[in-house]
Amino acid sequence: MTGDGHGGTDGTDALAPDEPDLLRDQFRQLLRYRALIAAGLLIGLLGGALLALAGAHSYSATSEIMVRAATTDPFATGATADKGINIGTERQNALSSTVAATAAAKLREPATRLTHCLNVTNPPNTLVLRFTCSADSARHAADWVNALTAAYLGNREAQTKSVITTMISGYQAQLTPLVKQRNDLLDQIQKATDPQVVGTLVSVQTNLLTRITELNGDISSLRALDTTPGVVIRPGTVPAGPAGPGPALLLGLGGAVGIALGLLAAWVRLVFDPSVRSEAEVVRALDAPVLGTLPRTGWDPAEPLAEGDGRLAEEYRAIAFRISHDKRFAERRRLLVVAPRGVGSAAAGVAVNVSAAFAEMGMEVLLVEADLRDPSLAARLRAAEGARTAFARGPAPGETGWPAGLHVPIDAGESGSFDLVPGRRVRNVARALTSAAATRLFAEADEPGSAVVVLAPPVLGYADALALADRVEGVLVVCDPRAVHRTDLVRVREMVEAAGGGVLGAVLHPPEPEAAGRRFGLAVILSCP
Repeated sequence: MTGDGHGGTDGTDALAPDEPDLLRDQFRQLLRYRALIAAGLLIGLLGGALLALAGAHSYSATSEIMVRAATTDPFATGATADKGINIGTERQNALSSTVAATAAAKLREPATRLTHCLNVTNPPNTLVLRFTCSADSARHAADWVNALTAAYLGNREAQTKSVITTMISGYQAQLTPLVKQRNDLLDQIQKATDPQVVGTLVSVQTNLLTRITELNGDISSLRALDTTPGVVIRPGTVPAGPAGPGPALLLGLGGAVGIALGLLAAWVRLVFDPSVRSEAEVVRALDAPVLGTLPRTGWDPAEPLAEGDGRLAEEYRAIAFRISHDKRFAERRRLLVVAPRGVGSAAAGVAVNVSAAFAEMGMEVLLVEADLRDPSLAARLRAAEGARTAFARGPAPGETGWPAGLHVPIDAGESGSFDLVPGRRVRNVARALTSAAATRLFAEADEPGSAVVVLAPPVLGYADALALADRVEGVLVVCDPRAVHRTDLVRVREMVEAAGGGVLGAVLHPPEPEAAGRRFGLAVILSCP
């Protein structure tokens, strides 16, 4: 049984769903596209498996060195030589082609292979360089990373020594003329006899000795520098297994990413899907409650009868009960049953079974088949033997054509019986539906304890239902939510309201089987004797 949570049967007290309800509704709508979610999951698992297979033949080895600057006494108090190191520059130097070429010459491997395998990083706030090399074998990875580390250290030490040599050469170039000048002064002092001249020469000699001493000190300091470029704090070792997070983790990550992609694809499909996705959308489109949802079990439009104690029969009884307690219907008891599109077989079944349920409630029911284009109810329903309802009468004097003629009493089993005004093909459908005879026929519901149920062709297929919308107290829309578009339901509501009527509610049914190619399949609430 359905209908709970859709508001009152008059459609006026339906409350807007709160945010948790909307989230639950949207999640249920996403689950409609299980194929997309499953496809996303499959793609993610395949991607994870491919990454796992690609990483199964890749090994990584890592070494770490602490870079240090050249210094005379690294243990001296306040030594700050290492603060002059630009670790970013050193990282680029480690990645240079010079380092790769030096290591490649030692390993007898192409330099490009070493360049592509190497990655150098620097842990934050440290003078440590971390060398990582990936290769197709564990031994190669360890050998290559150690060779690259040694090549970097050797290259850096060579650069430092080259700078020291250049500086010593510069100082030596300054020292040589000063020594020659001092020797010349010594000769002059020895030969001079004037005390004043000797004093001047001695003063000049003193200045030269001071400068010579400074240059010799600078040269001695440079030669005393410790040029060790760095310390290997962790050498590269042969890795125990392939690189990467492992097959299990990669498959898990791939599955998670795949589900996310599947949900994204389902959401995109949901946004651009024009079909009705939930009962809540039916309510919003029609501005009326869903009075019932026919179950999948036992419902088949190709079957003319349904057991009176089954779930399907109980659903029809619940729908009729809700309609009978609607304030608009209770006043004059006229109901128009239509479908938005299609052949209307489900709408015909709802009209017949609701009429039978009304009869079971003790009402005098008249079912009017206003489908004058392809009528077939009389041929598919079983006429009652002998029993006649209060509606049974002959045509009035002068009445011809539809709806003139005898009413057909229909056997509804233990529910009783109701009268049927069968449809008949006519030349002018609109004139027949709006004729005085049709007006008098609909007025039969004004009798106490009576009800008139009118079955019309689909609203968006023909204008027949709109010609009757202002003659009833409510329109019952019967549709398959998966087959109808939201815009179709909105158009139905707008067209009915423009014709002077109002939508009483909706009845949803499952998809019709492919085998149900017959024009009408009716299910009557019936307990077979």
